[in-house]
Amino acid sequence: MTNVSDGPGEPLAAAASPGSRAPRALRHPGSMARVTANFRQYLTGWGMADRGEGDLDYFRSGLAQPQFNGVVRVRSLDAVERISATARDRLAGVPWWWWVGPDSPAGTAYALTTHGAQELTTLPVMVRSLDQAVDPMDPPAGLRNEAVTDHDRLPELVRTYSASMGVAPDLEPDIVRIESQRRDNADIVRLAAVLDDRVAGTATVIAVHDVAGIFLVHVADTHRRRGIGTALTAAALRVGRDRGARLAALAASPAGEPLYRRFGFVEVARYRLFAFPA
Repeated sequence: MTNVSDGPGEPLAAAASPGSRAPRALRHPGSMARVTANFRQYLTGWGMADRGEGDLDYFRSGLAQPQFNGVVRVRSLDAVERISATARDRLAGVPWWWWVGPDSPAGTAYALTTHGAQELTTLPVMVRSLDQAVDPMDPPAGLRNEAVTDHDRLPELVRTYSASMGVAPDLEPDIVRIESQRRDNADIVRLAAVLDDRVAGTATVIAVHDVAGIFLVHVADTHRRRGIGTALTAAALRVGRDRGARLAALAASPAGEPLYRRFGFVEVARYRLFAFPA
């Protein structure tokens, strides 16, 4: 992980690796606003049990998994002690994360730590223009990428990414229910990489705010290092182009970052994830 300053300010955009600095257009505040609006919609869409927007943008799925509950933005630090207490109250009883990104006020990370939050990790926000063509490539033999549009395939899709994320199997039925009932499903394309008629990998694309946000890119343990993640990323970019988005964006894991750089993604900002002790 690349550490960023834990002082009172959060940079709007962090420098990319040498030789791959983000073009000015991708670092423009207007572009970043669209990217973070896309991310907020996707994350808050998990809030089937509770969600809110205002001083505090948060979502609560009720699932005992921190990826599915959290805070995505606080609009002002004027009453951070009260807002932090409100977040802990609304999200009590489930594990959750506070996402501090480029749409958070400067000083959010510092304010959270002064009120007991602990930093967990940092995720680079990576962006790619969809004006660039996706290089044609041959997928692994026998692999096909298909959009999951019916309930029959959805449980297998959820099972695949849940296992990769370390989610307990007993949570899968509730995840399937939430996925099927999201209010923004018209904006979402779920991709399954199918090999031997089994789901070997997953990716989710949400095309809103002129951005194709790419989430849940996972490959089953038994099928890694076979080019499936590459094929899924290419398919996700094509979905974004087909939906008319101008940018593709994602929050990269350390394992995925080299792959995304090969596709032309560059780092434009970072999310810092925090948790409050139970």
